[in-house]
Amino acid sequence: MTTSTLTPQRRALLSRRSLWLAYATAGYNLLEGLVAIAAGAAASSTALIGFGLDSFVEVSSAAVVIWQFRSRVPEERERLALRLIGVSFFALAAWITVDAGRSLLSDGDASPSPVGIGIAVASLIVMPLLVRAKRRTGRELGSATVMADSTQTALCTYLSAVLLVGLLLNAGLGWSWADPIAALIIAAVAVREGIAAWRGDQCDDCAPPTRATATADPAPSCTDGCQSDAAAPQP
Repeated sequence: MTTSTLTPQRRALLSRRSLWLAYATAGYNLLEGLVAIAAGAAASSTALIGFGLDSFVEVSSAAVVIWQFRSRVPEERERLALRLIGVSFFALAAWITVDAGRSLLSDGDASPSPVGIGIAVASLIVMPLLVRAKRRTGRELGSATVMADSTQTALCTYLSAVLLVGLLLNAGLGWSWADPIAALIIAAVAVREGIAAWRGDQCDDCAPPTRATATADPAPSCTDGCQSDAAAPQP
């Protein structure tokens, strides 16, 4: 099913689903961020604090989706929504880079954090479920914003794995330098995804036409394959 053949009822259902997924993401990441930052401060872990801040970026990304889909015509807010998500990525990367560099140049060592390890494991379980649901919804709806938000959630999954490796190396082998290195990897990935969101690379040419362009191009083509698995209606 392409965006041009969606019935009004199906589009409304997908829009509501996008909203509920955004609410679920915001709620989980708010809790995750608070726990991660508290644990990171206790352990002097730049990676863990950066991960917690990324959770708040994820909350802001979900808030952008909520803002967009509470509009009567969500498509008209698409471009601005994507750029807001991109800015949140850049802000995160800048903070992490400065703090990780300071940690590498100073004598401060991060302490082992069992709580941090636990939150990283939990995220590796929860985040992939949200990513899958968002991508299915975004592809069928043809929403670049939902796809960008799913990329932000996928980033959280990757960062959970990076964080877990860094925390385990520090806890098991005493490699405290693994913590700021893990943080810098988080920053690099955030910059890449920020550029993609700013440019509108996530399924951009698959987005449904706005009212201004609907008559000129009633059936936009999908050149990046973003709707490859949306051929059949989803429940």
